[in-house]
Amino acid sequence: MKVLVLGASGFIGLPVCQALCRAGHIVYGFTRSSEKAKQLEAEEIIPIVGEYDNTEPWVSLVSTIDAVIDTVGGRADLRTLTMLLFRAVREAAQTHRGAYAPKLTYIATSGTWVHGDNRSEVVSDTTPITNPVEAVAWRPAVEQEIISDSVLNGMVIRPGLLYGRSGSLLAPLFQSTRETGKVVWYGKPGGRYNLVHCDDLADLYVRAVEKGLLVGGKIFDVANPQTESVDDFLQKLVEVSGVKGPYEYIEASNAYEVALGTTTLLRPYLGRALLDWVPRKAGLIDGLPIYYAAWLAAQ
Repeated sequence: MKVLVLGASGFIGLPVCQALCRAGHIVYGFTRSSEKAKQLEAEEIIPIVGEYDNTEPWVSLVSTIDAVIDTVGGRADLRTLTMLLFRAVREAAQTHRGAYAPKLTYIATSGTWVHGDNRSEVVSDTTPITNPVEAVAWRPAVEQEIISDSVLNGMVIRPGLLYGRSGSLLAPLFQSTRETGKVVWYGKPGGRYNLVHCDDLADLYVRAVEKGLLVGGKIFDVANPQTESVDDFLQKLVEVSGVKGPYEYIEASNAYEVALGTTTLLRPYLGRALLDWVPRKAGLIDGLPIYYAAWLAAQ
Protein backbone atom coordinates (compact mmCIF):
# COMPACT_ATOMS: atom_id res chain seq x y z
CA MET A 1 0.00 0.00 0.00
CA LYS A 2 0.93 3.65 -0.45
CA VAL A 3 0.18 5.74 2.63
CA LEU A 4 0.50 9.46 3.30
CA VAL A 5 1.06 10.43 6.94
CA LEU A 6 0.39 14.04 7.91
CA GLY A 7 2.42 15.11 10.94
CA ALA A 8 5.00 12.48 10.10
CA SER A 9 7.75 13.75 12.42
CA GLY A 10 5.51 14.03 15.50
CA PHE A 11 5.23 11.81 18.57
CA ILE A 12 2.46 9.74 16.97
CA GLY A 13 3.35 10.25 13.32
CA LEU A 14 6.96 9.07 13.37
CA PRO A 15 6.29 5.69 15.04
CA VAL A 16 3.34 5.21 12.67
CA CYS A 17 5.57 5.88 9.65
CA GLN A 18 8.26 3.52 10.97
CA ALA A 19 5.73 0.77 11.65
CA LEU A 20 4.21 1.13 8.18
CA CYS A 21 7.66 0.88 6.61
CA ARG A 22 8.47 -2.24 8.61
CA ALA A 23 5.19 -3.74 7.39
CA GLY A 24 6.35 -3.25 3.80
CA HIS A 25 4.29 -0.23 2.77
CA ILE A 26 5.45 2.81 0.78
CA VAL A 27 5.17 5.78 3.12
CA TYR A 28 5.02 9.49 2.32
CA GLY A 29 5.62 11.69 5.33
CA PHE A 30 4.52 15.33 5.42
CA THR A 31 6.47 17.66 7.71
CA ARG A 32 7.03 21.39 8.01
CA SER A 33 10.76 21.04 8.75
CA SER A 34 13.57 20.46 6.24
CA GLU A 35 15.69 19.06 9.08
CA LYS A 36 12.96 16.59 10.01
CA ALA A 37 12.62 15.67 6.34
CA LYS A 38 16.19 14.37 6.40
CA GLN A 39 15.36 12.25 9.42
CA LEU A 40 12.34 10.83 7.63
CA GLU A 41 14.38 10.01 4.54
CA ALA A 42 16.90 8.15 6.70
CA GLU A 43 13.98 6.00 7.89
CA GLU A 44 13.05 5.14 4.26
CA ILE A 45 10.06 7.50 4.44
CA ILE A 46 9.53 9.71 1.39
CA PRO A 47 9.52 13.27 2.79
CA ILE A 48 7.24 16.08 1.67
CA VAL A 49 7.98 19.51 3.15
CA GLY A 50 5.52 22.37 3.40
CA GLU A 51 2.95 24.18 5.51
CA TYR A 52 -0.38 22.61 6.43
CA ASP A 53 -2.44 25.50 5.12
CA ASN A 54 -0.89 24.91 1.68
CA THR A 55 -2.05 21.46 0.55
CA GLU A 56 -0.50 21.72 -2.91
CA PRO A 57 2.74 19.79 -2.11
CA TRP A 58 0.87 16.63 -1.12
CA VAL A 59 -2.74 16.70 -2.26
CA SER A 60 -1.82 15.47 -5.76
CA LEU A 61 -0.90 12.11 -4.21
CA VAL A 62 -4.56 11.45 -3.42
CA SER A 63 -5.24 10.13 -6.91
CA THR A 64 -2.80 7.22 -6.54
CA ILE A 65 -2.41 6.34 -2.85
CA ASP A 66 -4.43 3.97 -0.69
CA ALA A 67 -4.71 5.85 2.61
CA VAL A 68 -4.15 9.15 4.38
CA ILE A 69 -3.45 9.32 8.14
CA ASP A 70 -3.77 12.60 10.00
CA THR A 71 -1.61 12.55 13.16
CA VAL A 72 -1.18 16.33 13.49
CA GLY A 73 -1.49 17.61 17.06
CA GLY A 74 -0.28 20.14 19.56
CA ARG A 75 -1.56 23.26 17.81
CA ALA A 76 -3.84 26.02 19.04
CA ASP A 77 -5.74 25.94 15.73
CA LEU A 78 -6.10 22.15 15.70
CA ARG A 79 -9.86 22.12 15.12
CA THR A 80 -9.57 24.38 12.07
CA LEU A 81 -6.57 22.48 10.74
CA THR A 82 -8.20 19.07 11.23
CA MET A 83 -11.16 20.10 9.09
CA LEU A 84 -8.97 21.86 6.52
CA LEU A 85 -6.93 18.69 5.96
CA PHE A 86 -9.97 16.41 5.88
CA ARG A 87 -11.85 18.56 3.40
CA ALA A 88 -8.79 19.06 1.18
CA VAL A 89 -8.37 15.28 0.90
CA ARG A 90 -12.10 14.82 0.34
CA GLU A 91 -12.17 17.38 -2.48
CA ALA A 92 -9.08 15.90 -4.12
CA ALA A 93 -10.49 12.38 -3.92
CA GLN A 94 -13.80 13.48 -5.39
CA THR A 95 -12.08 15.36 -8.22
CA HIS A 96 -9.10 13.20 -9.14
CA ARG A 97 -9.75 9.57 -8.22
CA GLY A 98 -11.12 7.47 -11.04
CA ALA A 99 -14.74 6.41 -11.22
CA TYR A 100 -13.82 2.81 -10.41
CA ALA A 101 -11.27 3.50 -7.70
CA PRO A 102 -12.10 2.21 -4.21
CA LYS A 103 -12.75 4.80 -1.54
CA LEU A 104 -9.62 6.36 -0.15
CA THR A 105 -9.13 5.38 3.49
CA TYR A 106 -8.83 8.42 5.74
CA ILE A 107 -7.81 7.97 9.37
CA ALA A 108 -8.15 10.90 11.75
CA THR A 109 -6.62 11.06 15.22
CA SER A 110 -8.74 12.08 18.19
CA GLY A 111 -8.28 11.10 21.85
CA THR A 112 -9.99 9.43 24.78
CA TRP A 113 -10.57 12.73 26.59
CA VAL A 114 -13.82 12.91 24.59
CA HIS A 115 -15.24 10.45 27.16
CA GLY A 116 -14.86 13.10 29.84
CA ASP A 117 -13.90 12.85 33.51
CA ASN A 118 -15.67 10.07 35.40
CA ARG A 119 -14.25 8.07 38.30
CA SER A 120 -17.16 5.68 38.69
CA GLU A 121 -18.38 4.44 35.29
CA VAL A 122 -16.46 2.23 32.88
CA VAL A 123 -16.64 3.24 29.20
CA SER A 124 -15.64 1.61 25.91
CA ASP A 125 -15.31 2.37 22.18
CA THR A 126 -19.06 2.37 21.66
CA THR A 127 -20.13 4.32 24.76
CA PRO A 128 -22.10 7.44 23.68
CA ILE A 129 -20.16 10.68 24.09
CA THR A 130 -22.10 13.03 26.37
CA ASN A 131 -19.65 15.09 28.40
CA PRO A 132 -16.20 15.57 26.77
CA VAL A 133 -13.63 17.62 28.64
CA GLU A 134 -13.65 21.26 27.64
CA ALA A 135 -10.32 21.19 25.78
CA VAL A 136 -11.66 18.67 23.23
CA ALA A 137 -15.39 19.48 23.26
CA TRP A 138 -15.17 20.10 19.50
CA ARG A 139 -13.93 16.61 18.65
CA PRO A 140 -17.13 14.47 18.77
CA ALA A 141 -18.83 16.45 15.98
CA VAL A 142 -15.69 16.25 13.85
CA GLU A 143 -15.40 12.50 14.49
CA GLN A 144 -18.95 11.95 13.26
CA GLU A 145 -18.41 14.01 10.12
CA ILE A 146 -15.35 11.95 9.23
CA ILE A 147 -16.77 8.47 9.81
CA SER A 148 -20.04 9.24 7.99
CA ASP A 149 -18.48 10.83 4.91
CA SER A 150 -19.77 9.54 1.56
CA VAL A 151 -16.58 10.15 -0.44
CA LEU A 152 -13.84 8.90 1.89
CA ASN A 153 -13.60 5.67 3.85
CA GLY A 154 -13.25 7.49 7.14
CA MET A 155 -12.34 6.18 10.55
CA VAL A 156 -11.12 7.69 13.83
CA ILE A 157 -8.46 6.49 16.27
CA ARG A 158 -8.61 7.76 19.84
CA PRO A 159 -5.35 7.15 21.70
CA GLY A 160 -5.24 7.15 25.47
CA LEU A 161 -2.53 9.11 27.28
CA LEU A 162 0.69 8.32 25.43
CA TYR A 163 3.95 7.29 27.04
CA GLY A 164 7.39 6.05 26.00
CA ARG A 165 10.24 7.46 23.89
CA SER A 166 10.43 11.26 24.31
CA GLY A 167 7.56 11.38 26.79
CA SER A 168 4.66 12.94 24.85
CA LEU A 169 2.27 14.78 27.20
CA LEU A 170 4.24 13.54 30.22
CA ALA A 171 7.44 15.26 29.03
CA PRO A 172 6.62 18.55 30.83
CA LEU A 173 6.22 16.61 34.08
CA PHE A 174 9.58 14.92 33.60
CA GLN A 175 11.16 18.28 32.74
CA SER A 176 9.76 20.09 35.76
CA THR A 177 10.77 17.19 38.02
CA ARG A 178 14.33 17.43 36.78
CA GLU A 179 14.47 21.24 37.06
CA THR A 180 12.74 21.74 40.42
CA GLY A 181 13.63 18.54 42.25
CA LYS A 182 9.94 17.92 42.99
CA VAL A 183 7.13 15.90 41.43
CA VAL A 184 4.20 18.30 40.99
CA TRP A 185 1.29 17.57 38.65
CA TYR A 186 -2.29 18.46 37.86
CA GLY A 187 -5.24 16.63 39.36
CA LYS A 188 -6.53 15.25 42.65
CA PRO A 189 -5.73 12.08 44.61
CA GLY A 190 -7.39 8.90 43.41
CA GLY A 191 -7.20 9.55 39.67
CA ARG A 192 -6.49 6.89 37.06
CA TYR A 193 -4.98 7.10 33.58
CA ASN A 194 -5.85 5.08 30.51
CA LEU A 195 -2.56 4.71 28.67
CA VAL A 196 -0.92 3.40 25.50
CA HIS A 197 2.72 3.19 24.45
CA CYS A 198 3.46 5.00 21.19
CA ASP A 199 4.78 1.79 19.59
CA ASP A 200 1.64 -0.18 20.45
CA LEU A 201 -0.45 2.68 19.09
CA ALA A 202 1.53 2.63 15.84
CA ASP A 203 0.79 -1.07 15.47
CA LEU A 204 -2.93 -0.37 15.60
CA TYR A 205 -2.65 2.30 12.89
CA VAL A 206 -0.95 -0.25 10.62
CA ARG A 207 -3.71 -2.79 11.22
CA ALA A 208 -6.39 -0.15 10.63
CA VAL A 209 -4.79 0.86 7.32
CA GLU A 210 -4.45 -2.71 6.12
CA LYS A 211 -8.06 -3.56 6.98
CA GLY A 212 -9.43 -0.13 6.13
CA LEU A 213 -11.98 -1.29 3.58
CA LEU A 214 -13.37 -3.74 6.15
CA VAL A 215 -13.51 -1.47 9.20
CA GLY A 216 -14.27 1.94 7.69
CA GLY A 217 -16.75 4.05 9.59
CA LYS A 218 -15.48 2.87 12.97
CA ILE A 219 -14.02 4.72 15.95
CA PHE A 220 -11.32 2.87 17.89
CA ASP A 221 -10.38 3.70 21.46
CA VAL A 222 -6.75 2.64 21.88
CA ALA A 223 -5.41 1.95 25.36
CA ASN A 224 -4.03 -0.80 27.54
CA PRO A 225 -6.65 -3.15 29.03
CA GLN A 226 -6.25 -1.72 32.56
CA THR A 227 -6.04 1.84 33.79
CA GLU A 228 -3.21 2.82 36.16
CA SER A 229 -3.25 4.82 39.39
CA VAL A 230 -1.95 8.37 39.01
CA ASP A 231 -0.90 8.34 42.68
CA ASP A 232 1.18 5.21 42.11
CA PHE A 233 2.71 6.70 38.96
CA LEU A 234 3.74 9.93 40.70
CA GLN A 235 5.22 8.01 43.64
CA LYS A 236 7.17 5.83 41.21
CA LEU A 237 8.46 8.95 39.47
CA VAL A 238 9.74 10.26 42.81
CA GLU A 239 11.69 7.03 43.23
CA VAL A 240 12.96 6.74 39.66
CA SER A 241 14.02 10.38 39.34
CA GLY A 242 15.67 10.46 42.75
CA VAL A 243 14.02 13.72 43.79
CA LYS A 244 12.73 14.58 47.23
CA GLY A 245 9.17 13.47 47.94
CA PRO A 246 6.34 13.45 48.53
CA TYR A 247 4.68 14.27 45.21
CA GLU A 248 2.13 17.08 45.10
CA TYR A 249 -1.01 17.93 43.16
CA ILE A 250 -1.73 21.47 41.98
CA GLU A 251 -4.87 23.14 40.70
CA ALA A 252 -5.27 23.44 36.94
CA SER A 253 -5.28 26.98 35.54
CA ASN A 254 -6.62 26.29 32.04
CA ALA A 255 -8.64 23.74 30.05
CA TYR A 256 -5.58 21.80 28.91
CA GLU A 257 -4.31 21.35 32.46
CA VAL A 258 -7.79 20.23 33.51
CA ALA A 259 -7.66 17.60 30.75
CA LEU A 260 -4.32 16.30 32.06
CA GLY A 261 -6.06 15.51 35.34
CA THR A 262 -8.89 13.60 33.67
CA THR A 263 -9.83 10.11 34.81
CA THR A 264 -11.49 7.86 32.24
CA LEU A 265 -12.12 4.25 33.25
CA LEU A 266 -11.69 2.89 29.72
CA ARG A 267 -11.95 -0.73 28.59
CA PRO A 268 -11.55 -0.65 24.79
CA TYR A 269 -12.52 -3.71 22.80
CA LEU A 270 -12.93 -2.92 19.08
CA GLY A 271 -9.20 -2.96 18.31
CA ARG A 272 -8.94 -6.45 19.75
CA ALA A 273 -12.19 -7.69 18.21
CA LEU A 274 -11.79 -6.30 14.69
CA LEU A 275 -8.03 -5.83 14.23
CA ASP A 276 -6.53 -8.53 16.51
CA TRP A 277 -4.62 -5.76 18.27
CA VAL A 278 -2.90 -6.55 21.57
CA PRO A 279 -0.60 -4.05 23.36
CA ARG A 280 2.80 -5.55 24.15
CA LYS A 281 4.78 -2.88 25.95
CA ALA A 282 5.15 -2.77 29.74
CA GLY A 283 2.74 -0.40 31.46
CA LEU A 284 3.77 3.10 32.48
CA ILE A 285 4.48 2.32 36.13
CA ASP A 286 6.23 -1.02 35.60
CA GLY A 287 8.38 0.37 32.78
CA LEU A 288 8.97 3.85 34.19
CA PRO A 289 12.72 3.38 34.84
CA ILE A 290 13.15 2.62 31.12
CA TYR A 291 10.76 5.34 29.94
CA TYR A 292 12.24 8.04 32.15
CA ALA A 293 15.75 7.09 30.99
CA ALA A 294 14.56 7.25 27.37
CA TRP A 295 13.19 10.75 27.94
CA LEU A 296 16.49 11.85 29.52
CA ALA A 297 18.45 10.48 26.56
CA ALA A 298 16.19 12.39 24.14
CA GLN A 299 17.04 15.74 25.74
